[in-house]
Amino acid sequence: MNDPIGDMITRIRNAQMRAKSKVSTPGSSLRARVLDVLKSEGYIRDYATIEHADGRTELEIELKYFDGEPVIREIARVSKPGRRVYASVKALPRVNNGLGVAIVSTPKGVMADHAARDANVGGEILMTVF
Repeated sequence: MNDPIGDMITRIRNAQMRAKSKVSTPGSSLRARVLDVLKSEGYIRDYATIEHADGRTELEIELKYFDGEPVIREIARVSKPGRRVYASVKALPRVNNGLGVAIVSTPKGVMADHAARDANVGGEILMTVF
């Protein structure tokens, strides 16, 4: 798999179109950090790590709905394997005029754009969520 974050985003998007309550994705530490940010920002209910007997790990994501509609209206990959997108702290994007969140991989960890501004760090813009 070339783009694990893009794969996770697609799984979330497809599960929400089918109104699923949970979706699973292969486990990795980067995916877990991204899910931590989505959980703290209120876009997903929770996630759990499942260990399989053969050593594989899976992340089971509990999706969040409000009045029958998914909480995540738009989720899009920004920095792709073929074209990485980096931004300084001053150039970090504001998603839908501050209503959405850009998830940024910084030297201080994966965090939301407003947390990166507070920490005064830039980095790779992984995705935008609204």
